[in-house]
Amino acid sequence: MNFKRNLLITGGAGFIGSHVVRLMVRKYPDYRIVNLDKLTYAGNLANLRDVEDEPNYCFVKGDICDFEAVYALMQAYRIDGVIHLAAESHVDRSIKDPFTFARTNVLGTLALLQAAKCYWETLPEGFEGKRFYHISTDEVYGALPFDESRFSERTKYDPHSPYSASKASSDHFVRAYHDTYNLPTVVTNCSNNYGPYQFPEKLIPLFINNIRNGKPLPVYGKGENVRDWLYVEDHARAIDLIFHRGRVGESYNIGGFNEWRNIDLVRLLIKTVDRLLGRPEGSSEVLITYVTDRAGHDLRYAIDATKLKEELGWEPSLQFEEGLEKTVRWYLDNASWLARITSGEYEKYYEEMYAGR
Repeated sequence: MNFKRNLLITGGAGFIGSHVVRLMVRKYPDYRIVNLDKLTYAGNLANLRDVEDEPNYCFVKGDICDFEAVYALMQAYRIDGVIHLAAESHVDRSIKDPFTFARTNVLGTLALLQAAKCYWETLPEGFEGKRFYHISTDEVYGALPFDESRFSERTKYDPHSPYSASKASSDHFVRAYHDTYNLPTVVTNCSNNYGPYQFPEKLIPLFINNIRNGKPLPVYGKGENVRDWLYVEDHARAIDLIFHRGRVGESYNIGGFNEWRNIDLVRLLIKTVDRLLGRPEGSSEVLITYVTDRAGHDLRYAIDATKLKEELGWEPSLQFEEGLEKTVRWYLDNASWLARITSGEYEKYYEEMYAGR
């Protein structure tokens, strides 16, 4: 079958990546979507059961750090667009193991950039019609005071954790490849995502599960840290839009215009879960446990997504309370998925399936 485009999506079995893969597979049946994922603990092909048999979708197990394998994949599938989501993303893990974050987030991105450059340069049309889209985080900007300020695309980078430092470095490599080699790149920095299929080490799915099972809800410090929350399907829509219509060489911020103090978010989660489980609203607040704040914990993030709205017409489709209720319902209705993820059952299954490949 001849496809109009051949897109490589890295990290497509992860949380955000699976939503992007699903959107692209369904919206563009004339595109071939190649999902490259290493299937580490956070990658799960069960996230894509509903599209795994589609004729325009294929999965490849592999490591983005393996330049030769990535280059061969680009040749084999005639890749003309890359949407790069594969990354280590948990701040606490980065504090304990910064080397893994540097390897995946920095050297993995570099391997992808070099593979795209080398392959596209061999084609008669060169870089024409190609695009390398790198997804990053608002954490590269550092922290904001408790005022009306927000991160814009012009905000100076000031990363405070090994995770954000590794993402900042990868962003710089992407821009350097554009400036040095004229590689057609675009970079986006997004706020905290939430929604279905998120690995339960992150705050919202972790706390939904803990509230359901009467386990402690560990809140860092006094819970005063502020985050800007974005529903994952809105992020996927933004990625689709920017991949197709964003200006080459530009950066775009993607945010929910939706700031919440952690403690207020936790209390809303408690009320929502209690209500949906038929419990007295707020009865699970006794589970809140304040713990010592983690090192380098940024006080506040807030994204100014005005550029994206004005240039491409994007804005979030859901109010936070609506998106959170949808998210809670999904996790409560998919308790078996959560249990298998938490137990490592899926991870072990895929290790055995792909052993020796």
